[in-house]
Amino acid sequence: MSETPTPPTGPDERPDGRPDVRPDERVAVVMITYNRREEALLALSRLRELPERPHVVVVDNGSGDGTAEAVRREHPWAELVASPVNLGAVGRNLAMERLDVPYVAFCDDDTWWEPGSLRRAADALDAHPRLGVVTGRILVEPGAREDSINAELLHSPVQGPAWLPGPALGSFLAGASVVRRTAFQAVGGFSERLWLGGEEELLAADLATAGWELVHLPDVVVHHQASTVRDPHLRRRHGLRNTLWFTWLRRPLPAALRRTRDVLAGAPRDRVTALAVLDAVRGLPWVVRERRPLPERVERRFRALEESQRTSAARRYVS
Repeated sequence: MSETPTPPTGPDERPDGRPDVRPDERVAVVMITYNRREEALLALSRLRELPERPHVVVVDNGSGDGTAEAVRREHPWAELVASPVNLGAVGRNLAMERLDVPYVAFCDDDTWWEPGSLRRAADALDAHPRLGVVTGRILVEPGAREDSINAELLHSPVQGPAWLPGPALGSFLAGASVVRRTAFQAVGGFSERLWLGGEEELLAADLATAGWELVHLPDVVVHHQASTVRDPHLRRRHGLRNTLWFTWLRRPLPAALRRTRDVLAGAPRDRVTALAVLDAVRGLPWVVRERRPLPERVERRFRALEESQRTSAARRYVS
């Protein structure tokens, strides 16, 4: 594994040490939102202030709180896609179809990119043509505290090629990642069936199968102030279901059985978990039809992650 790059001394510096405030046309931002009008408006205000001045596509997933109308009124510079229904993560696929830039950063309505981070991600993607995803470091607000997942990303057990500019990853975090648009679209983007919640793992596996690499760069920084407008039980239900579906869709049988055991052993024994398992079992006919076990070179990545997934406090399905 290659060494982690040393972060620059400033938010985004030119060779002469002065901040780089030029617009960067290489990268756009896609944000999905649902019934979080004030948070979406604040997120857009922060995106507007970035030195990269990215084109922003915001997908309102059928909000009933006037989000779309408020975005039109207060942020006419942003491109709005007002979906009549909640598309979940697939809203990102819809936004991606409107873009022709090489790189796209995802942004949730309760996250924001640090100035200069989009430029650094684009530089890394420019420098490494087989790099498909850059996942940044997450700072939790208020207080800019290190997210507990950062240590796991930095010390990822996945073995990648020597040319990678940082630790290789098996999966990624959508709200903290910049993707190569052509790679994303070539593998079909996010699954409509998974909808939202742990939707990244299946996409990451398909990217790796297609020959793309995923990397963590700690000098690419995103801030996260978790919204209070959410249903944590529903998120856990979908996350558990999607983890089981991914496991059954892509892992070889012994690994699928082992991972299923570990996921269920680490989940609370309650009604939410029972409903998640029931949802997953109801999808078995679809899983059987769509099952494509990973090639061995990609399966090794997910095998390497099993121990950290089993012991991780950051990845536990609780609510």
